[in-house]
Amino acid sequence: MEEYLSALAKYNFWDGNVPELGYLRRNYTDKINTYIGNKLIKVLIGQRRVGKSYLLRQIAHQLIQNNVNPKNILYVNKEFTDFDFIKDYKELETLLKLYLNVIKPKGKIWLFIDEIQNISGWEHFVNSYSQNFTENYEIFISGSNSKMLSGELATFLSGRYVNFEIFPFSYQEYLEITKQEESKKTYIDYMNGGALPELFVLPNEETRRNYISAIKDTVLLRDIIQRHNIKDPKLLEDIFVYLVNNASNLLSVNNIVNYFKSNKRSTTYDTVSNYIGFIEDTFLIHKVERYDIRGKDTISGNCKYYINDLSFKNYLYPGFGYGIGYKLENLLFLELCRSGYEIYVGAMRDKEIDFVVKKGDRTIYIQVTYILIDENTIRREYAPLEAIQDNFEKWVITLDDVPFTSNMGIKHIQAWMLRNYL
Repeated sequence: MEEYLSALAKYNFWDGNVPELGYLRRNYTDKINTYIGNKLIKVLIGQRRVGKSYLLRQIAHQLIQNNVNPKNILYVNKEFTDFDFIKDYKELETLLKLYLNVIKPKGKIWLFIDEIQNISGWEHFVNSYSQNFTENYEIFISGSNSKMLSGELATFLSGRYVNFEIFPFSYQEYLEITKQEESKKTYIDYMNGGALPELFVLPNEETRRNYISAIKDTVLLRDIIQRHNIKDPKLLEDIFVYLVNNASNLLSVNNIVNYFKSNKRSTTYDTVSNYIGFIEDTFLIHKVERYDIRGKDTISGNCKYYINDLSFKNYLYPGFGYGIGYKLENLLFLELCRSGYEIYVGAMRDKEIDFVVKKGDRTIYIQVTYILIDENTIRREYAPLEAIQDNFEKWVITLDDVPFTSNMGIKHIQAWMLRNYL
């Protein structure tokens, strides 16, 4: 038991210890702070290495700055080998009781449990302690699998948790970290690198490439292959590569099956569909459905996939043909996600709208292109928006050096200025 307590002391804020906090992500901490002070479970989800652990520690540190006793905060990160002894929720409860008996905190306890999906039966622990009315606990958890809120926790705690999806650094965060100004050049630099936090402290291209490769291998192996007993690991990785190299394109499962069959790879529709679903669950990619603008409903069949961070493209598979317009579309998709929009691919007869985005009463139709290089390009990008008969906002977003004036009510926005319009 003594080594267990040593592990806790090493990573907690007791006795003046301040674990590494990293870059303060105010957009997230401010949002999460509005939900503090109640029994709602705060759930942070997102891809591995997007900074969920740092955010949990930042929130804990802010509690201390607001006069919470550091010894009333318990932080456990299941990613650290020091906590390998916690296999299931009963062992987690044993550790909690050890903390209570030795540290003897008085009053409300704040529990922070990182990568909780690695603890078998964790939902029983969370359900019990979040709803314990004899003692006062407030719980923050994180996980790297989108299915972590399915099953028993969702059943037990319907309406009693709040969810925060954490993304890699935004363009504005990138500017703050690198101490640069908003411009087309810095936006393209941001697009051609990656936005996972650790990339910003690595010294060169080779170490960044190795780091991204290690993340990819860890997610595929630990979060998919081992968890789901994958029978064809090579096919799983090849599907991931295919999705990365076809991000921002309309795809269907049948397209992908036919691609592999044309390359003499035997597979089935169900296998490819399941493997894509497993990759989605880890947040490496995001699926976007098509939306019938006239019928106001989603359309089954073709859809688009976007990468959670362009580093997977830029560092791992840069040799494949991939236009800058596709990377721009992917980057804008991520920014719209961070801003809380529901996102669809618009369809209207024979025309496609890159994004139909909705938040509350606001709907925006968006076309994305690299630059409006000539009159034909302008007509191609503006025509689908002009054909829409309703009065919702219509935007064309590009990397043009100068902004164009509004045309037929359609607003032209330079990509690096997008946050001013969201």
